[in-house]
Amino acid sequence: MKWTLDEAQKQLPSIINATSQEPQLIYTEEELVAAILDPELFQEFLNWRQKATKTSLAQVFKELQQLCTEEDYSLEIPLRSDRNNPFILKLIRVDTID
Repeated sequence: MKWTLDEAQKQLPSIINATSQEPQLIYTEEELVAAILDPELFQEFLNWRQKATKTSLAQVFKELQQLCTEEDYSLEIPLRSDRNNPFILKLIRVDTID
């Protein structure tokens, strides 16, 4: 439910009781300034946020590697014969100069 800041100040016990049904949103005019949540929902959010902030790209790749190992999946990478490789061309030129 949406509450104005003035209503929220006057009705705080009712708002706290209503959090068992859904989050209670508090607005000043059309701007959301606060949300009062059920403690369990808030704890779920904190757990999610902690996990999300701690996950690095290296950890994601490690999990992916573990999944591939468990599923006996291997990635076949084709040779790069479809595109020019300027580094190899430069090496070839350097070798021919000597």
